Amino acid sequence: MAVGILGTKVGMTQIFDETGRAIPVTVIQAGPCPITQIKTQQTDGYTAIQVGFGEKTQKGINKPELGHLAKSGSPPLRHLHEYRLENTGDYELGQPIKADIFTPGQIVDVMGTSIGKGFAGYQKRHNFKRGPMAHGSKNHRAPGSTGAGTTPGRVYPGKRMAGRLGGKQITIRKLAIVRVDAERNLLLIKGAVPGKVGALLSITPTNKVGK
Repeated sequence: MAVGILGTKVGMTQIFDETGRAIPVTVIQAGPCPITQIKTQQTDGYTAIQVGFGEKTQKGINKPELGHLAKSGSPPLRHLHEYRLENTGDYELGQPIKADIFTPGQIVDVMGTSIGKGFAGYQKRHNFKRGPMAHGSKNHRAPGSTGAGTTPGRVYPGKRMAGRLGGKQITIRKLAIVRVDAERNLLLIKGAVPGKVGALLSITPTNKVGK
């Protein structure tokens, strides 16, 4: 795996390329993310680096977390995330990871939490078709039969039914970086990414295996 970066979704807009074609992009405030811990095979059983993002007040963090962050000289941070690596020798505690680790045209994966939409019915959650709209049908948005009769006399697990929609961790793969603003730590990524404005995102280079 490769080192990624944490960021927040700023919003969507569009930019124009050299030919005048409009490109829809998502603007992401990416980093800077200080390295808060370096894990090695000897100490942790695997190799990885842990990064932090989003400063918070010291009152909102407990003493064990403060002690953990003090080892790298980092301020109180809201989010911690680790990225597994084969070699961590090129990184140091406290080293900032910034948006300039990416380049325009690079293909990345973006992981985030999708927008929660609450308790949803069959049609909205699973795209079921509606029933007849005549007055006598009495089955406009009803689910219909869900069981399998006397045998087995129950509803099978995994049956598509009404329930909570959204609010799940989703990874959108193979999105292209259109522009990198290293001074302001902004990434412009083509297309949409999970979550609402202000949502936490993790951006990592796409694994080339299986492409």
